[in-house]
Amino acid sequence: MTFTVLVTAPKLASAGVELLAQAGAKVLYLSNADSVEEVEHLMASEPFDAVISRTVELSAKAIASCPTLKVISKHGVGVSNIAVDAATQRGIPIYVTPGANAQSVAEMTLGLMLAAARRIGWMDRELHAGRWSRAQDGVELQGKTLGLVGFGQIGQRVARACLAIGMDVIAFDPALKEGASPVPGVRLMPSVDALLPLSHVLSLHVPLNKHTRNLLGAAQFAAMPRGAILVNTARGEVVDEAALIVALQSGQLYAAGLDTMAREPLPVGSPLAALDNVVLTPHVGGSTPAALAGMASGAARNVLGWLQGRPVDASACVNPQVLSSTSSLSRATA
Repeated sequence: MTFTVLVTAPKLASAGVELLAQAGAKVLYLSNADSVEEVEHLMASEPFDAVISRTVELSAKAIASCPTLKVISKHGVGVSNIAVDAATQRGIPIYVTPGANAQSVAEMTLGLMLAAARRIGWMDRELHAGRWSRAQDGVELQGKTLGLVGFGQIGQRVARACLAIGMDVIAFDPALKEGASPVPGVRLMPSVDALLPLSHVLSLHVPLNKHTRNLLGAAQFAAMPRGAILVNTARGEVVDEAALIVALQSGQLYAAGLDTMAREPLPVGSPLAALDNVVLTPHVGGSTPAALAGMASGAARNVLGWLQGRPVDASACVNPQVLSSTSSLSRATA
C-alpha cells in the first residue's frame, strides 16, 4: 500500500526522506514553513495518512479536515504546536523523537550559559563596531550552583559538562522526586521553589504545558540569588517575559541566554533585543545537521511503523490512551 505523508516544512533531512522513499510513500511539503493556512488547505484537499510535524501549528481544524489521517509524529519532542486533544478524540496517536536532538540542545545550552556569563555577545558586537570594549566583569562559573528545571536527556548532558568545569549541580524533575539521581554528583530537589534560592545559574529543560506555562515570573526571579543567570532552550512561554525583562533591567538577573522566546520570530523592537545582557539565538538549539537527521529518521520510522503495523515505541507516544483502542489491522485501513 502507498502512503501519503505531509511534512509541515519545505524540506526534511535526507535520512528521513530516504526511509519514506524506501517505503514508497508519497511526500508533500509546505512551501511556507510558517503558514497555518497552507497546512489547513493541504489537509482538506489531500488524503494524508500521516503528518510529520515541524514547528508550524497543526490545528484542530486541520486534523478534523483530513478523515484519512492515522498517525502524527513530531519532528522533535515539543508538541505545543499540535492540537493533541483533537487528534486524541479521533484516536490518532502522536509520537515524538526523544533524544534525537538532546546533544545539540545540551551544547547550545552550554554555549548560551558561557556567553551570558562572560558577556561574549556584547563584546563581539562592540568589536564589530570598531570599539575595543574589554568587559572584565564576567561571572566565573566554577564554584557556582547550576539549577536544572527538568532532568531528562538534555539536562543530564548539561549536568555532566557543568560538573566537569567545577559547578555544583542541583535538579528538579517531577518524574524523579524519589530515588537516586541518574547523574552521580547531582542533588535532586523536591520542588522548583526549593531549587531557586540556590541557583546562581538556572537552566530550563521542560515541555510547554498547562503546568509549565509562565512557570517563572517575578516571584521566582526574586527568589533567586541576585546576579543569577537564566538559560532557556526549552520554550519561551515557560517564562513570563515581561517579568524577565524587569529582572534583567534591575540587575536581579545578571544575564540571560535565550534560544526560545514567547513570540517567534522575535518581533521587531522587542525589549529583549535592546538589552546588552541578553544573548539571543533563533530557536536553533536542536537544529544541527546531526540532530535534524536524527529527528527526521525518527519521525519517519514512527509514522511508517504505525502505518505498516510494526511495533512503535509506546513510550514515545504523547497520547498513549489511544493505543489500546486502535488495532494494528485498523492502522492502514482506517
